[in-house]
Amino acid sequence: MTKPLTVLVVGDVFGEPGRRALLTLLPGLKREHEVDCTIVNVENAAAGAGVTPPIAKAFLEGGVDVMTSGNHIWDKKEIIEYIVKENLLLRPANYPPGTPGAGSIVVKAGPHKVAVLNLMGRVFLPTIDCPFRKADEEVARLREEAPIVVVDMHGEATSEKQAMGWYLDGRVSAVLGTHSHVQSADERILPGGTAYITDLGMTGPVDSVIGVDRDIAIQRFLSQMPIRFEPARGPAAVHGVVVRVDPESGKALEIRRLRVPLPE
Repeated sequence: MTKPLTVLVVGDVFGEPGRRALLTLLPGLKREHEVDCTIVNVENAAAGAGVTPPIAKAFLEGGVDVMTSGNHIWDKKEIIEYIVKENLLLRPANYPPGTPGAGSIVVKAGPHKVAVLNLMGRVFLPTIDCPFRKADEEVARLREEAPIVVVDMHGEATSEKQAMGWYLDGRVSAVLGTHSHVQSADERILPGGTAYITDLGMTGPVDSVIGVDRDIAIQRFLSQMPIRFEPARGPAAVHGVVVRVDPESGKALEIRRLRVPLPE
């Protein structure tokens, strides 16, 4: 059998602690796991809300191959001009036609090609176009270029992400959930050969409330007042998965959950 292709997919990078953890630990992770392609969700990289062109450039220079996003992609307005020019930064493909940027891309990974598709759910999130119907359209097109298709399913509801996993089972290599910032423990390979996890988790401050300073978050719950959120400080970690794929069939062979603390 052809040597498996290894994809590292990293969960939502949150603020400066997340950026520092990713850029510090990524070279070692790529060596340790013999990674062929690295995909990172970056929509919270700028102080927890959005991403800026300098941050995106730093990730690409630091070894990231493709960047995905979600509902916070437009929080920094300067990203609109950048995303039109840089197709390695994706926005969800099921935004309406005419939205700037692209929702999928095919990249080289050694002698092979990897397609990356970014989708966003609609439960408890903005009601954009249907991610399931968009997945049908995009997967059929992408499979003509590459047997390996990795899907970032950015969603609030566990049920919607699980449904997408089953819907695409056997048609894509992996359906990997993002957005909740809490890593789930349900990684598995579905019967049709698709690797699945409900949420990759957050790459950022560990002693926090989904990345936010815990005292600020608690005060928000207690007071119900619109207190400004700030990223937490302190220890940080990278969360994500390593997926090994048969490059000929595109079927997943292994999915391994990662939690790697940044040494203090």
